[in-house]
Amino acid sequence: YVCSTWGNNHFKTFDGDIYQFPGICEYNFASDCRESYKEFSIHIQRGLNSHNHPEIQYILITIKDFTVYLRPKLAVVDGRIVKTPYYSSVLLIESNDIYTKVYAKLGLILIWNQEDALMVCMIQVYASYNSITYGNLQKISKPNTRCEDPDETQALPSCDEHRDECESLLTSSAFADCRLRLNLEMYIQACMQDKCACSGNEDSFCLCSTVSEYSRQCSHAGGRPSEWRTWDFC
Repeated sequence: YVCSTWGNNHFKTFDGDIYQFPGICEYNFASDCRESYKEFSIHIQRGLNSHNHPEIQYILITIKDFTVYLRPKLAVVDGRIVKTPYYSSVLLIESNDIYTKVYAKLGLILIWNQEDALMVCMIQVYASYNSITYGNLQKISKPNTRCEDPDETQALPSCDEHRDECESLLTSSAFADCRLRLNLEMYIQACMQDKCACSGNEDSFCLCSTVSEYSRQCSHAGGRPSEWRTWDFC
């Protein structure tokens, strides 16, 4: 079971729904459902980078009594900066120039591209329902931090004029092996929202983040996407 977040504030839940949530507070990304003592929790903090695109600034993981704080090219375990690969009785942290990966014994794998995209794979599934309201419920309250919740009454634009472009992108021959493995419509919708949000500004973030996620999820589902990046695309 996989949940992920990427690009222009897109989220995919363990049960396969995809939605957009543009919060810039610290949020609970995934955790078990116990009220008191939690086996694990994963918090994320998003912000805007120098190109004004959302990316994940840090990830805070708690597993039993361990805390792991991740920033790009930095891992801190229980308050101590550690070199990777880092091993303990509970987890393994690996990182290279592109990805940071955390493997936890309780059956969890976390993969972060050190920018916008985070994927969490679990052995067991935790059900969820979602919307802006659901996202706002996950906010972590921190003293001395002011941040506004996204407006729950604001409807997302329909972006229908971008359907054809997004559909042809995600059904290209490079993704022939992905079509039956994933819910294509959800990624088309995410791509359409990206195009709306970028309003004509054709930088790589506008299209590439959702196409990259589609490719990653396809591989995870056992598919073999072929090379879709070109010199002038992504």
